[in-house]
Amino acid sequence: MRIEVWSDIVCPWCYIGKRRLERALASFEHADEVEIVWRSFQLDPGFPQGVSEPVYDTLAKKMSAPREQVKAMTAQVQQVASEEGLTYDFEGGVMVNTFDAHRLTHLAREHGLGDAAHERLMRAQLVEARVLNDLDTLVGLAGEIGLDTERARAVLSGTEYTEQVREDIAAAQRLGATGVPFFVLDRALGISGAQPLEVFSDALEKAHARQA
Repeated sequence: MRIEVWSDIVCPWCYIGKRRLERALASFEHADEVEIVWRSFQLDPGFPQGVSEPVYDTLAKKMSAPREQVKAMTAQVQQVASEEGLTYDFEGGVMVNTFDAHRLTHLAREHGLGDAAHERLMRAQLVEARVLNDLDTLVGLAGEIGLDTERARAVLSGTEYTEQVREDIAAAQRLGATGVPFFVLDRALGISGAQPLEVFSDALEKAHARQA
């Protein structure tokens, strides 16, 4: 079984969805037959490259809402995240364009580290409030998951994997995804959003039954 997961590194619901999928797989009898492929998506592709700004400021502008309203909204997301063992830091969080970080995940995928890359980058963004358009930060995180740092720096300093990121985004659009997380099992069953654990468990059973 192949599960493709479209997500964005700055997406709080994507990290929650990742945890719920992992929990569903932990109790799935055929988990050893499952391959997870992480794919790129950008929630805000128009966010300027090279710019970083506080998450609350970005959300306030996007929603045309005061910061206090944004804080109340994100507090609800923080509560949901905490139930999955995640402690989000929106107060210190910084919004960036994630395209380069996604290029790094494609390098990681080539080395069998796709899941590790998404886990580390989402934790860095959402829990640790790191700035993920900073070259040295990204190179350091690449080294933490076992990638060669010189190779990572060369990729991030150039344009490698640009087409791969764009193709992932185009594939999501062809499949009808309008947001993330978006999970596709064997290109036959789709789950949109960080659904409850039971939804993931049910989808895994249905996908396995289709193979019988």
